Amino acid sequence: MRKTTGVVIAQLLLPLSAAAIEIVSGPFLQNMTETGCDIIWRTDKPATAWVEIAPDDGTHFYSTERPRVYSVDLGRTVIDTFHKVSLRNLKPGATYRYRVFSEEVLDWQPYHVKFGDIASSKVYPTDPPAFRTMEDGKATSNFVMINDIHGNNDVLRDLLSNVKKGETDFVLYNGDMVNFMDSEERIFKGFIDTSVDMFAKEIPYFMSRGNHETRGSIASEYLRYFPNSNDKPYYSFKSGPCYFVILDGGEDKPDTDIEYSGTSFFDDYREGQVEWLKNVVGSEEFKQSPFKIAVIHVPTVDAGWHGPLHAKKLFEPVLNEAGINLMLCGHMHAYSYHEPDGKSRQFPVLINSNKEAVVVKADNQMMLLSVVDRNGKAIHSFEYRRK
Repeated sequence: MRKTTGVVIAQLLLPLSAAAIEIVSGPFLQNMTETGCDIIWRTDKPATAWVEIAPDDGTHFYSTERPRVYSVDLGRTVIDTFHKVSLRNLKPGATYRYRVFSEEVLDWQPYHVKFGDIASSKVYPTDPPAFRTMEDGKATSNFVMINDIHGNNDVLRDLLSNVKKGETDFVLYNGDMVNFMDSEERIFKGFIDTSVDMFAKEIPYFMSRGNHETRGSIASEYLRYFPNSNDKPYYSFKSGPCYFVILDGGEDKPDTDIEYSGTSFFDDYREGQVEWLKNVVGSEEFKQSPFKIAVIHVPTVDAGWHGPLHAKKLFEPVLNEAGINLMLCGHMHAYSYHEPDGKSRQFPVLINSNKEAVVVKADNQMMLLSVVDRNGKAIHSFEYRRK
């Protein structure tokens, strides 16, 4: 996570404003696991941050004092406009209600901190948002995949109509949600704020980095905004009968391409994922999962450019041996489906377009997949049975 230095904090704190602090984005859920999650939001002024959390047990949120979890780093509370509170030691498959708070910091001195107003999410006029942790042994997994939005919130809003509270476990964003990462504002206005408005306060989303998220002046801070259990853009997680391996194909052109100005080293980066991938697919949790799904933004099918050719060479042999049931991709802005070729690739690949969503419902025996357009019409359907 990027640290806010004392110099930056001092600059942020001046000039002082009479206007009350406000939450301008969020809160939303990230890094959901069986025993924890991260809650993220932004304020318009530097502040401390904490979350109050309560079980969903039918009592009023304030029927008793609720525990506070603060945003801290190296033993001190974090002062920033970007806030992340990590909840840990939660119960698997349990539902929790929460409320976020930020207390403005007016002045920050070595032996004295002057506080201002407090901004918080509401729990009086409406019910507080609630989330459910992952659960090992859960019999079903329902999710929606969307990709290549490039900041087009009108398309995103239409496709997110497929996300249903109480039915959808999570949303999978498979890359290129923005054109590039040159500012925090672009990321939030590009798709996060719409996600919060439609689902992300109560349903988590998982990110697969696209090649456009590797570009821009804050691209190196990707994990600040999209944390996960591996602290890398590539990671894995389990949802019910499905095990997901999120791969990062990086850029699509050679590292020496003039577009990258000598700043890209994606060949080494992709090669560095191979040993990690072998360890993941060698785990008992992976092996015992009824359905095994690989996710990568840039498809390795019919690859002609350097990046996907390199990814194909590195990843496909490992995925073949692991018995992957399906690979989900984006990048091409057009739908296509590819059966196993019986040679280099032993699994099917679905490449989703930038104007359709993939809706998946799985249980221990069957996985049903529908490609749905902006009007909610299913235009392609697939059925996969447990091997």
